[in-house]
Amino acid sequence: MSSAWSWFVILGTVLSLVGTLAFLLSNRSTSGQETTGHDYDGIQELDNPLPLWWVSMFIVSILFAGGYLIYYPGLGNFSGIGNWSSADQVAREQQAHEDRFAPLYARLAQLDEAELHADRQAQQVGRRLFINNCSTCHGVTGQGAFGFPNLTDDEWIWGKGFDKVKTALQNGRQAAMPGWAAALGDQGIDDVTQHVLQLAGSEHNPEAAARGASQYAMFCVACHGPEGSGNPILGAPNLANDIWLYGGSAEAIAFTLRHGRNGNMPSFARVLDPDQIHILAGYVTSLSLK
Repeated sequence: MSSAWSWFVILGTVLSLVGTLAFLLSNRSTSGQETTGHDYDGIQELDNPLPLWWVSMFIVSILFAGGYLIYYPGLGNFSGIGNWSSADQVAREQQAHEDRFAPLYARLAQLDEAELHADRQAQQVGRRLFINNCSTCHGVTGQGAFGFPNLTDDEWIWGKGFDKVKTALQNGRQAAMPGWAAALGDQGIDDVTQHVLQLAGSEHNPEAAARGASQYAMFCVACHGPEGSGNPILGAPNLANDIWLYGGSAEAIAFTLRHGRNGNMPSFARVLDPDQIHILAGYVTSLSLK
């Protein structure tokens, strides 16, 4: 924070403590009379000093607060004589965690895919890594959600296999399907939607699907192929089965065609080290075997 704000915090905090202490001590004195003069329904208020034990506890708490603010940061930009910071503490705890588990990660990283699937400890570690890093999008069981792939089936948009999963974890994935509303128009969107439903073997309008075939060939074949089988190199999904990332209804398909899709999976290279990525990839590929 700026120097002005720092001094504002320092003065405000110190004056609050000093003022509280002064107000407390000032209320230890009495008028010297037996009562305060207040009388209500015959009940008189005695003019007794505050209990010494209560005042002592209050003073101790104020002195403790002062000592705390001297040792720990709390007075503006003053870092405290203890030079403590939450960031440093987190870094130390993270390093202690890494030192504790690094040998385990290194040992498990020597296992191949089949061994990772069979090793109980590798599965436990992989599941914990999955829950901490992947479950927000793919779910605790890996069954995915709207816009997030199901990892428990045999459908892989970017290609199946242990190395493909490691690559996805290491580098992330970026989908890039443009919206075709301007190129196709409303009628073209409807026709191509019916053609995609035909490729998937779903209920469709044959006449509209026939009209959409030529437009599909012009705008969609380059990525999804003439039969709609997709292209893992481009991350273009297979349109000829009944597995849909964003829904397989006519309305959902039309929305995708009209607006495009730009799903993104972030890279975990800065979050997980290579050993952890190797173990996590083994767990992910095991999900489709369970």
